[in-house]
Amino acid sequence: MEEIIKIVGIGLIALVIAIILKQYRPEYTIYVSIVAGILILMFTMNKITGIINLLKSISDKTYINKQFLSILLKITGIAIITEFAVSICTDVGEKAIASKIEIGSKVIIIAMSIPIISSLLELIIEILP
Repeated sequence: MEEIIKIVGIGLIALVIAIILKQYRPEYTIYVSIVAGILILMFTMNKITGIINLLKSISDKTYINKQFLSILLKITGIAIITEFAVSICTDVGEKAIASKIEIGSKVIIIAMSIPIISSLLELIIEILP
C-alpha cells in the first residue's frame, strides 16, 4: 500500500509541475514526464525483483523449463520498456513513432515466443491421437 501512495504521489507532483511548466516553458514538460517515469520504475524494481526471485524459486522446485521462464521474463521486460517509451512518445505528440515502437516490440515478442509456441504445439500433437 505504501508503494502505491509513493507512485501516485510522484505522478501527481509531476502532473502539477508539467501543467505549470506547460504555461511558461512547454518544451521542458517532456523532461518532467521522463524523470517521473524513471522514478516510478525505480520504485517498482524491488517488486519486480521479488517476483523474478519467486518465479525462479518455483522453477527450481518444479519441472518448469528454465529457458521458457527466462523467455517469459524477457518478454515482460520488453512490454514494460515498450509501454514506457510509447507513453513518452504519446506525451510529446509523436503517435506515429509510438505506433512503430509498438509494432517493433510486438514482432520481437512474437519471435522470442516461438520456442514456447513450438513446444506447446509439439505437446498438443503428442496428446492428439
